[in-house]
Amino acid sequence: MSENLTAKNPIYPLFGVLTTLILFFGGMALAEDPNCLWLLLGAFGLFLVFGYWRACIAMIPFTAIMALVFCGVTWAATKDPEQTRYAFNRILALCVAIIPGLGMPVEDLTRNLTALHFPRMLVLGMMITFSFFPMLRDEVRRIREAMRTRGAGNPLRPAVFYRAFLIPLIMRLVNISDTLSLSVETRGFDRESECSVYHPIRIKARDIIFLVLLAAGIGTAVIL
Repeated sequence: MSENLTAKNPIYPLFGVLTTLILFFGGMALAEDPNCLWLLLGAFGLFLVFGYWRACIAMIPFTAIMALVFCGVTWAATKDPEQTRYAFNRILALCVAIIPGLGMPVEDLTRNLTALHFPRMLVLGMMITFSFFPMLRDEVRRIREAMRTRGAGNPLRPAVFYRAFLIPLIMRLVNISDTLSLSVETRGFDRESECSVYHPIRIKARDIIFLVLLAAGIGTAVIL
């Protein structure tokens, strides 16, 4: 999760998680409904209004590529425009549902879960997981740059891929996992200790408005 995509004033973290689940499963269930497309586009516009424009813009090319691939496969297999439209709605539901997660600061979610007394192991696991993926991305980039610098050859060749990319990546993953574990331990995180939240996350009026507008859009799509 990149900090460049986070919203400056995101909605309440658990509302963001709930929104993701609603849009994903709701979009899958309503994929064959004619109003599904309008519902998802309305949710996209709602995210833009509430400050998730960075994540929305980042998802546009990803959505286009995913839709092109899956809709193309569906059309090639069925030659049915209706099935292709359903496939597009499902891909759009997935991509729109990802937006709240992209725009949510990780620390807000962990603070929210801690304040609500979620199981400590769950919160610690989320902290480690969210820290791991950005580090993994950086390590992959460094290994690829090292391969180009050393003239390792075509990375698509099995021998080059195995020796110059896969082995260094595995070694770095082991080191990263050890570093993250030690980092959590040295900062005093454990399963039994009581903890407080320095910046508690509270529900604001705009969070309620967001949920009301989202619920209104879903209700309209279902009724019509």
